Formats: sequence, structure tokens, C-alpha cells
Amino acid sequence: MPYLTELHAHTAETSRCGEDSAATLVQNYVKQGYSTLVVTDHFSHRTFDPFFGATHREKVDIFLSGYRAAKQAAKGTGLHVLLGMELRFTAPGNINDYLVYGVTEDFLYRSEELLDMRLKSFMPLAHKNGMLVYQAHPFRDGIRIVDPALLDGFEIYNACVRHDSRNAIAKIWAEKHKKPGISGSDYHKTEDTARGGIETDTEIRTNGELLAVLRAGEYRLIRK
Repeated sequence: MPYLTELHAHTAETSRCGEDSAATLVQNYVKQGYSTLVVTDHFSHRTFDPFFGATHREKVDIFLSGYRAAKQAAKGTGLHVLLGMELRFTAPGNINDYLVYGVTEDFLYRSEELLDMRLKSFMPLAHKNGMLVYQAHPFRDGIRIVDPALLDGFEIYNACVRHDSRNAIAKIWAEKHKKPGISGSDYHKTEDTARGGIETDTEIRTNGELLAVLRAGEYRLIRK
């Protein structure tokens, strides 16, 4: 039996665009038979702007609130909840988002300048800390193309029905540059449940196992 993993999901606790609580998110994925859920809430100034004056540690706690709530809600369900993030650097006119896997709480607490970095300076830091970085919905309106050599891959199937992510173009682009592609539901509310992700022959229980699967390319894309 294949195992299903969601790679792109948001909670209302953290992401201002999220409409469902972490508990509802977890409940929906348990019902759909997913074994693993990666919570990729937005790590951006938009997330933290309402908390003017908060310390860096307080901001990280705010970011982690959705993930932690999902972990709590998943207890006893058999669903593995992993920490990821959708990172957006602070720069004029920038709306590029990057899905980061393998991120740890300790890394976030230690990385006070994270939002002020750029992709070129972030990637060596990400790799040094064992993370993988994929550009989210790279051909959605307003997104800027970046040097593919900087990235580990692209989200070539984004299932959000409220945006035109031009998935066919993203797939061609990834193939052209010989970069792996991933799929995500981009969950914000119940109608987004289980529309994307990856299918594997082995269960993904930890970030280490997720990274190993992604690096080996041992997965199949879910497209609904």
C-alpha cells in the first residue's frame, strides 16, 4: 500500500491566509488516509507585521504555533506531522516563495537575519544545515524566475484552485534544467484537502526520512 505525504499546507494559527485551524487540517488529512503532513506556514514579514515589537524568539514562537498545534492534534491518529516552511525574503517587490524542508526549530531560533537574506546567500546556509529548497508555484503571476542552479527543485504541481500556477510550464521548466519536481495541495481551507503531495512505497515519519526520499527521487506526484 502506498503512503501519502502532503508537502504544502498552511494553518490559521500562523498563516494570515490560512482559513482552517491546525486541528481541522489534521482531521481532513487523517480522513483522506495520508500518513504524513508537512506544515509549511509562511515565514515572512507578512506573518510577523501584526506583532510589532516582538523579539526574534517571540516571532519564531508565533511561526511555530500552527505546527505545534497540528502536532498536538495528530496525537493518537497515526499521522506524522513534520515542520517545513514557505519562506519569503524581504525585498522591494518580491513575492517569490520557497518551500523549505528539513528546517528545525533550533535553526529558526538561531537565524535572526533569515528574512533579510537573499536566495543566493540562503542556499549555502540551507545546505550546510541539511535542508532542501524548492521554488513554490514558480510561474504564478508576479513570481520572478531565479537561477535554477541555486535551487534543489521546483513545485511543478500546485493544486490551489484559486490561482493559476501554470503547472504545465513549471514541469517543462524543471525538466529543461534537470531539476526534480514536487507536488503540493497548497492547503488553506477544507476544499484544498489532499489535492497534491507525493506517494511513496515507504512511510515518511521524520524530516530525515523525507529528505532522503526527496534526494533519491523515490516518490510519485499526486495530482488531483
